[in-house]
Amino acid sequence: MTKPNLSDYLHECELFRQLNKREIEHIASIGHLESYRAGENILSQGDFGENLYIIIEGTVVLERAIDLGKRRGRAVIGFLGKGRALGCWSSLLGEPHTLMSSAVCRKPTKAVVIQGMALRQMMLGDPELGFKVLERLCFLLRDRIQGAFGAMENV
Repeated sequence: MTKPNLSDYLHECELFRQLNKREIEHIASIGHLESYRAGENILSQGDFGENLYIIIEGTVVLERAIDLGKRRGRAVIGFLGKGRALGCWSSLLGEPHTLMSSAVCRKPTKAVVIQGMALRQMMLGDPELGFKVLERLCFLLRDRIQGAFGAMENV
Protein backbone atom coordinates (compact mmCIF):
# COMPACT_ATOMS: atom_id res chain seq x y z
CA MET A 1 0.00 0.00 0.00
CA THR A 2 1.36 3.42 -0.90
CA LYS A 3 1.53 6.27 1.57
CA PRO A 4 -1.15 8.92 0.82
CA ASN A 5 0.07 12.26 -0.47
CA LEU A 6 -0.98 14.57 2.36
CA SER A 7 -0.34 17.67 0.26
CA ASP A 8 -3.29 16.68 -1.97
CA TYR A 9 -5.58 16.83 1.07
CA LEU A 10 -4.10 20.06 2.41
CA HIS A 11 -4.50 21.79 -0.95
CA GLU A 12 -8.29 21.45 -0.55
CA CYS A 13 -8.28 22.61 3.07
CA GLU A 14 -9.94 25.89 4.04
CA LEU A 15 -6.91 26.88 6.13
CA PHE A 16 -4.24 26.22 3.49
CA ARG A 17 -6.20 26.76 0.27
CA GLN A 18 -4.34 29.95 -0.71
CA LEU A 19 -0.86 28.55 -0.19
CA ASN A 20 1.38 27.59 -3.09
CA LYS A 21 2.45 24.01 -3.84
CA ARG A 22 5.85 24.36 -2.13
CA GLU A 23 4.28 25.74 1.06
CA ILE A 24 1.65 23.00 1.17
CA GLU A 25 4.24 20.26 0.63
CA HIS A 26 6.33 21.75 3.43
CA ILE A 27 3.36 21.64 5.83
CA ALA A 28 2.44 18.12 4.66
CA SER A 29 5.90 16.94 5.73
CA ILE A 30 4.96 17.46 9.40
CA GLY A 31 1.52 15.83 9.17
CA HIS A 32 0.22 12.31 9.51
CA LEU A 33 -3.10 10.56 8.89
CA GLU A 34 -5.44 9.35 11.66
CA SER A 35 -8.80 7.56 11.56
CA TYR A 36 -11.70 7.88 14.02
CA ARG A 37 -14.87 5.86 14.56
CA ALA A 38 -18.38 7.31 14.55
CA GLY A 39 -19.08 8.63 18.05
CA GLU A 40 -15.40 9.06 18.90
CA ASN A 41 -14.10 12.41 20.11
CA ILE A 42 -11.24 13.97 18.21
CA LEU A 43 -11.12 16.74 20.82
CA SER A 44 -12.78 17.02 24.23
CA GLN A 45 -13.84 20.26 25.88
CA GLY A 46 -11.59 21.03 28.83
CA ASP A 47 -8.58 19.10 27.54
CA PHE A 48 -5.33 20.75 26.58
CA GLY A 49 -5.02 20.93 22.80
CA GLU A 50 -1.82 20.66 20.80
CA ASN A 51 -2.84 19.61 17.31
CA LEU A 52 -4.64 20.90 14.25
CA TYR A 53 -6.85 18.53 12.29
CA ILE A 54 -7.83 18.71 8.62
CA ILE A 55 -10.84 16.54 7.84
CA ILE A 56 -10.38 14.53 4.65
CA GLU A 57 -13.37 12.23 5.05
CA GLY A 58 -16.35 12.08 7.41
CA THR A 59 -18.42 14.52 9.47
CA VAL A 60 -17.48 16.14 12.77
CA VAL A 61 -19.76 18.11 15.07
CA LEU A 62 -18.37 20.91 17.22
CA GLU A 63 -20.31 21.16 20.45
CA ARG A 64 -19.99 22.97 23.73
CA ALA A 65 -21.25 21.78 27.09
CA ILE A 66 -23.29 24.49 28.79
CA ASP A 67 -24.08 24.81 32.49
CA LEU A 68 -26.60 27.57 33.32
CA GLY A 69 -27.33 26.45 36.85
CA LYS A 70 -30.50 24.38 36.57
CA ARG A 71 -30.18 24.17 32.80
CA ARG A 72 -27.45 21.99 31.38
CA GLY A 73 -26.91 20.70 27.90
CA ARG A 74 -24.85 20.83 24.77
CA ALA A 75 -24.96 23.45 22.06
CA VAL A 76 -23.93 22.47 18.54
CA ILE A 77 -21.57 25.13 17.23
CA GLY A 78 -20.98 23.70 13.79
CA PHE A 79 -20.77 20.74 11.43
CA LEU A 80 -17.48 20.16 9.69
CA GLY A 81 -16.72 17.96 6.68
CA LYS A 82 -14.07 17.46 4.04
CA GLY A 83 -11.52 20.24 3.86
CA ARG A 84 -12.48 21.85 7.14
CA ALA A 85 -9.94 22.54 9.88
CA LEU A 86 -10.27 22.29 13.64
CA GLY A 87 -8.06 22.11 16.66
CA CYS A 88 -6.13 24.14 19.13
CA TRP A 89 -5.33 27.35 17.31
CA SER A 90 -3.50 28.80 20.31
CA SER A 91 -0.62 26.40 19.67
CA LEU A 92 0.14 28.55 16.61
CA LEU A 93 0.62 31.46 19.01
CA GLY A 94 2.90 29.49 21.30
CA GLU A 95 0.50 29.60 24.23
CA PRO A 96 -1.17 26.77 26.15
CA HIS A 97 -4.94 26.73 25.97
CA THR A 98 -7.80 24.60 27.20
CA LEU A 99 -10.22 23.48 24.50
CA MET A 100 -13.54 25.33 24.61
CA SER A 101 -15.54 22.73 22.69
CA SER A 102 -15.58 19.07 21.76
CA ALA A 103 -15.27 17.63 18.27
CA VAL A 104 -17.31 14.44 17.89
CA CYS A 105 -17.32 12.26 14.77
CA ARG A 106 -20.81 11.65 13.41
CA LYS A 107 -19.44 9.29 10.75
CA PRO A 108 -16.16 7.40 10.44
CA THR A 109 -13.64 10.16 9.89
CA LYS A 110 -10.10 10.51 8.57
CA ALA A 111 -7.99 13.57 9.28
CA VAL A 112 -4.53 14.92 8.64
CA VAL A 113 -3.04 15.75 12.05
CA ILE A 114 -0.46 18.51 12.36
CA GLN A 115 1.32 19.26 15.62
CA GLY A 116 0.65 22.94 16.30
CA MET A 117 4.07 23.84 17.66
CA ALA A 118 5.79 22.27 14.64
CA LEU A 119 3.63 24.39 12.34
CA ARG A 120 4.39 27.44 14.48
CA GLN A 121 8.13 26.87 14.07
CA MET A 122 7.65 26.53 10.33
CA MET A 123 5.66 29.78 10.23
CA LEU A 124 8.33 31.60 12.25
CA GLY A 125 10.99 30.40 9.81
CA ASP A 126 8.96 31.59 6.81
CA PRO A 127 7.15 34.84 7.74
CA GLU A 128 5.27 34.99 4.41
CA LEU A 129 3.84 31.53 5.04
CA GLY A 130 3.08 32.51 8.63
CA PHE A 131 1.18 35.60 7.56
CA LYS A 132 -0.88 33.68 5.00
CA VAL A 133 -1.85 31.01 7.54
CA LEU A 134 -2.71 33.51 10.29
CA GLU A 135 -4.75 35.63 7.87
CA ARG A 136 -6.86 32.61 6.89
CA LEU A 137 -7.09 31.62 10.55
CA CYS A 138 -8.60 35.02 11.41
CA PHE A 139 -11.41 34.46 8.91
CA LEU A 140 -12.02 30.90 10.13
CA LEU A 141 -12.17 31.98 13.76
CA ARG A 142 -14.57 34.79 12.90
CA ASP A 143 -16.90 32.23 11.34
CA ARG A 144 -16.59 29.88 14.33
CA ILE A 145 -17.34 32.69 16.78
CA GLN A 146 -20.43 33.66 14.78
CA GLY A 147 -21.51 30.01 14.87
CA ALA A 148 -21.00 29.82 18.63
CA PHE A 149 -23.01 32.97 19.24
CA GLY A 150 -25.77 31.67 16.99
CA ALA A 151 -25.85 28.41 18.97
CA MET A 152 -26.02 30.28 22.27
CA GLU A 153 -29.06 32.24 21.09
CA ASN A 154 -30.92 28.93 20.85
CA VAL A 155 -30.17 27.91 24.45
